[in-house]
Amino acid sequence: MSSKTLRTGLSLVLVSMILAGCASYSGLNTEGKSVDAKTLKAGQSLSGVTLSPAAWPKSDWWKSLGDPQLDGLIREALHDSPDMQIADARAHQASAAAYAADAARMPTLDASAGISRSRLAKDQDPLGQGDAYATVRNISASFNYNFDLWGGQRDAWEAALGQARAAEVDQQAAQLTLSADVARAYSDLGQAHIVYDLSNEDLKRTKQMLDLSQRRLSSGIDSQYQFQQTESLEASSEASLIDAEKRLNSAKIALAVLLGKGPDRGNEIARPKILQASAVALPSVLPAELLGRRPDLVAARWRVEAASKDIAASKTQFYPNLNLTAAAGAESLLGDAMFGSASRFFNIAPTLSVPIFDGGRLRANLDARDADYDLAVAQYNKSLVKALGDVSDTINQLRDIGRQIGAQQHATEIAQDSYNTVVQRYGSGIGNYLDVLSIEQQLLQAQRQLANLNAEQIDLSIQLMQALGGGFQAETIASANPAPAKLNN
Repeated sequence: MSSKTLRTGLSLVLVSMILAGCASYSGLNTEGKSVDAKTLKAGQSLSGVTLSPAAWPKSDWWKSLGDPQLDGLIREALHDSPDMQIADARAHQASAAAYAADAARMPTLDASAGISRSRLAKDQDPLGQGDAYATVRNISASFNYNFDLWGGQRDAWEAALGQARAAEVDQQAAQLTLSADVARAYSDLGQAHIVYDLSNEDLKRTKQMLDLSQRRLSSGIDSQYQFQQTESLEASSEASLIDAEKRLNSAKIALAVLLGKGPDRGNEIARPKILQASAVALPSVLPAELLGRRPDLVAARWRVEAASKDIAASKTQFYPNLNLTAAAGAESLLGDAMFGSASRFFNIAPTLSVPIFDGGRLRANLDARDADYDLAVAQYNKSLVKALGDVSDTINQLRDIGRQIGAQQHATEIAQDSYNTVVQRYGSGIGNYLDVLSIEQQLLQAQRQLANLNAEQIDLSIQLMQALGGGFQAETIASANPAPAKLNN
């Protein structure tokens, strides 16, 4: 058998071994299926709600609450809050990762130059001179390029770019969350002021009752026991006022923290005005356009897109890879011979590599990327279901709370009239002490319930603005990137 025939046979055997031993990703697939928003039924839950194309909130939706001070506080928070600094840093990280992935697709060219001076020991000198000095000068350039034969590097870059876009949208989501938190904390501060006022009024009423009880005791109408009950009621009212003051101070500090400032910043905030609740209305295109109006949903879609690109990049690692390296330069012991033909060198080395056996590492990596995709889809589905649930729950609560407030306002007015009458009779010496005590407690409870309902209505209005995306539109993000591809169902 000739040497040529032997070489050909060995080549065929080698090719057969490569083809037979190549790693394979057969049997690995994703399982995640995205939910179609059209399949999420909400017609009955939203029946009877006013629909209007103008019901989408504006980007500065908090201005509709009717307090200019709130506008300044939200802008202050968006500028100074550590939450925004964290979101900005994460977006920067993701952007840098995308830049690095893009750079990895490009060829590299390096240059180097150096000079070294050396002296050999006597036993290292092959000529036995014992005093051998040498100066080596070198200059070179090297080139390396990994051919993206299957588009894997581009897929990896697009995956990183998708994550960067998601992080950029997360910035918008952080802004929405922060502005809503500030608005709710501001509403809580207003509520704390109201509760403090009610507690103060209650203390004044109990002091009035104590004064009347003292006079009735002196006149022999009331007993010492009844007088002591009134003293106990006054003490309880004082304790309630102290608690209300404590809650007021906590509300100021909570708002200051959201602004990214020290606790004293809360003391500089003027008492909030009575905020105006939003009208109960929904966009006529809900839920179809909700996908592009909620930043959390847009970010979740980008992460699904990025996960699919990671899968594509991982699959290309199973295919042959072609790499090209080259180098050229000169090296010489003598400076004047540096660029002579004898000192010049070069090499060029194309390399073809094929994965044959890796112990399952490539399959494990691809399986992990499949799992990442399934997780991203599941998180998107969760965000979508929650988004529609948030809107439906908030709009239903808003729709009914107006009637609650009306009924509670009526109950409060009746309790106030009853209290005025019973105190007048009690002061005249003809009323019953237990009636005064009972009506006073009813009035206090009615006033607090009314205040709580008004605060809840404002809070629900803020939640609705947040649930509808707070005026976010995907095309307004800084990079002006197109929307992610439609998810496969």
